[in-house]
Amino acid sequence: MSLPSEEPSLRERKRLATRRAIELAVLTQARERGIENVTVEDISRVAGVSPRTFFNYFPSKDAALVGDTPTLGPDSDADVEAFVHGGPEGDILAQLAVVLTASLRRAEEDLEIHRLRREVLNDNAYLFGLRMTTLRGFESRLQGIVARRFTTDHPELAADPVALDQRALLFTLVAVAAMRHAWRCWADSGGAESLSERLTASFAQLYNITRPTE
Repeated sequence: MSLPSEEPSLRERKRLATRRAIELAVLTQARERGIENVTVEDISRVAGVSPRTFFNYFPSKDAALVGDTPTLGPDSDADVEAFVHGGPEGDILAQLAVVLTASLRRAEEDLEIHRLRREVLNDNAYLFGLRMTTLRGFESRLQGIVARRFTTDHPELAADPVALDQRALLFTLVAVAAMRHAWRCWADSGGAESLSERLTASFAQLYNITRPTE
C-alpha cells in the first residue's frame, strides 16, 4: 500500500481553496437561481476571483458544475501493482477497494460540495449525462488494470482478447457501481464515517451479496 502523500505546500493549499470557492459558488448559484441564469461573471463575483482566474481553473461553467472525476494518479502506482499481482487466492474486491480509496481522498474533504453537486446534477439531465461521460476515462483505465489482474491470475485469458475485455468491463462496471453506492451512503450519513471506510464497507457488502452460499 502506498505511503500517505506529503502535506501540500502553501501554494497548493491556496490553489485548492480557490478551486473549491469557485465550485461552491457555481453550485450554490445554480441551485438558487437555475443553471441558465448563472454566468461566469456571477460565479467569479461570488467566489471572489476575476473571470480570468475562473478560466485558469475551469474551461467553462459546465466544467465547474460537473467538477473533477476520480483519478488514478502516479501516487497510486504502488497500490495498482500490488492489486495486479495480488494472486488468485486474494479477495479481489477488497484489493481493488485499496486502489480506489486513493481516488476518493480529495472528495473526503468536500461533503458539502458533493451534496450540492448531486442535488444540482439530479435536476439536470444534460449535466448528469456530462458527468457520466467524464467518468469513462477513469473507467477505461480501471478496466485496463482489471484486465492485467485477470491475465496475471489466469494467463490463458490472454489468448482470447475479446473475452478478456468483456470480463474486465463487467467487473469494472460493477466496481464503479460500488463506488457510487459508497458516495451516496457517505453523503446520506453526513460523513459519519470516512469515505474510504464507506468504500471498503460497500465492497464488502457486494462480496457478501454475490459470493456463493454454502
